[in-house]
Amino acid sequence: MQTVVTASLLFTPTERVQDPVLVMEDGRIVSVASRAEAEIPAGAKVMDFPGAVLAPGFVDIHVHGGAGHDVMQADDAAMDQFEALLAKHGVTSYCPTTVTAPLDLTLAALDRLAQRMERAEKRRDGLAQPLGMHLEGPFISHVKRGVHPPAELREPSLELLERMWGAARGRVRLMTVAPELSAARELIADAARRGVCVSIGHSDASFEQAQQGIAAGARHATHTFNAMRGFDHREPGILGAVLGDADLSADIICDGVHVHPSAVKIFLKAKGTARAVLITDAISATGCGDGRFRLGGFEVEVKGDRCEHEGRLAGSVLTMDRAVRNVMDFAGWELQRAVRLATLNPARVAGVADRKGSLAPGKDADVVVLSAHGEVMATVYDGRVVENQ
Repeated sequence: MQTVVTASLLFTPTERVQDPVLVMEDGRIVSVASRAEAEIPAGAKVMDFPGAVLAPGFVDIHVHGGAGHDVMQADDAAMDQFEALLAKHGVTSYCPTTVTAPLDLTLAALDRLAQRMERAEKRRDGLAQPLGMHLEGPFISHVKRGVHPPAELREPSLELLERMWGAARGRVRLMTVAPELSAARELIADAARRGVCVSIGHSDASFEQAQQGIAAGARHATHTFNAMRGFDHREPGILGAVLGDADLSADIICDGVHVHPSAVKIFLKAKGTARAVLITDAISATGCGDGRFRLGGFEVEVKGDRCEHEGRLAGSVLTMDRAVRNVMDFAGWELQRAVRLATLNPARVAGVADRKGSLAPGKDADVVVLSAHGEVMATVYDGRVVENQ
């Protein structure tokens, strides 16, 4: 049976449709048009959201956990709770993100996540859907490691990448690499050939070293400003390369803690509507309040919006809908522009824009229902509704 979703406005997100009629069937979008151009199919189930905005489901390409659970340790029941929390905040697709850990634990986590993804491909039950893994480490800089355990960091190794690739059953979408490390360019080129989006980050690279990583095949940057060599007018470093390369996409943690609102505005001006991406970098504490929570193999203390391990920032409790609203507040962007940073742009980075990140015929029927100010009212999966309560 076909399902029709109507509202006051729809963002594709590159275009807007007034009084939209969105028709979906069997998990796919059939048509998108205005009421003036389309009729509601006979016998269809109609879901009306008066005064609301329809947008593509959000895509989070960097998230470690939520609802009390860490993706490297969670079993199926725990992952259900985590993915349900994502859906309540408008995220319909995501990349479970690892953190540097002992190799045996990392390989076991990749195997569990791969099994989870295989099962997820066969169901759509109101839970956010994993797209593929993001390997944040172990090929990162000791100088800019953040809270990643120093004893577990590794020099780039094609042999180790092959082991991780095998454990993940080839389901790796992104990988963060410090381009200044020995053999980094060889690793970047090999990962890019496998279809992985290599992201430069956790890096003390010079401007030249960052450019070499981009030339080798890197096409994205991880949490811009954080865990990066700072900008200097004589040696711009990796940050200068990230902000100055018009072809490189880059993501940012827009929670007002990791990056000052003024720096967010600089980032948005540099990367623009087409190359800026929002991530949450959320950890298990998300949705749980203050306390002590897990991130990979270590504990993180959470107080308000700050997550710390040994005095260093350790992920966030940010949700994607809040990140979108923060872009509106920090930079004065309208909702449509901000939504693109959480939908089409991350879908392109993850290599899934053929089916995710936009509302068009043939795309997956993943829709977030927003208020005019960006609050999530509901998330819709082909006729199934997840209310944000």
